[in-house]
Amino acid sequence: MVYEVKDKVFFITGAASGIGALVVRILVEEGAKFIVIFDVNKKDGVALRTELNSKYGEKVKFIKGDVTNEDQFIGSLRSVKAEIGLDVLINNAGIMNDGINAYRKEIEINVTALVTGTIKALELMRKDEGGSGGTIINISSVAGLCQDPVMPVYWATKSAVLQFSNCIGLNDYYSRTGVRVIALCYGKTETALIHNVNSFDKHIESTFPERFSEYPSQQADAAARGLVDAYKQASSGTTWLSTSGRPVEDISADIKEAYDIMSKRIYE
Repeated sequence: MVYEVKDKVFFITGAASGIGALVVRILVEEGAKFIVIFDVNKKDGVALRTELNSKYGEKVKFIKGDVTNEDQFIGSLRSVKAEIGLDVLINNAGIMNDGINAYRKEIEINVTALVTGTIKALELMRKDEGGSGGTIINISSVAGLCQDPVMPVYWATKSAVLQFSNCIGLNDYYSRTGVRVIALCYGKTETALIHNVNSFDKHIESTFPERFSEYPSQQADAAARGLVDAYKQASSGTTWLSTSGRPVEDISADIKEAYDIMSKRIYE
């Protein structure tokens, strides 16, 4: 089955700049009915909204808000749903900073807010409670697929996103709610995110340039294209990989095999 962008309402967090902003551009070009950008970055968010609306008509709205502020985030989801509908939530907001003064915020943004948004969007869209179904895309990372001492908190947050999305995307939920939940793992992507990172351990931090250079890189437009292509193809509970500039790839079989191996002794 191919899922269409055309005539759908998208709500995207952290989309004023970077990969998220490029996703917004693709969606509006492909005929999305409406796109809501939810971000703390008012300057870039307003500029993007103004540019796209001047070209495509009133298709884009910017809401200044922080995903860690539950009243702002959930209130905005509710109001968008009530005013124009809601078909797709993309939990794109994230930070990459294991600094001693930043790691709590990293967990709040990357995990807690993403879980909160997913549960609320599921509630708003689910067919068994009067909704029309929909899609939730949660951004994980290759950090959720491997082990590396470089940024253990960030690695943990992306592992949590992967496991949460896979579990809540299972048919036990989808068969009743009609809401797909998809996990998307980005490889190292050339955005501001990877150029302003810190660690609670200064020795590890000094190794960042060498360690990050080992990961294949891609441009942000390839990552954005990968997200939209995954949206069009993915079944609920699946995991997709966008890395090295290659076309996005369904790696769900690899994920299942890995968990089968890890869990094999549980039931002995």
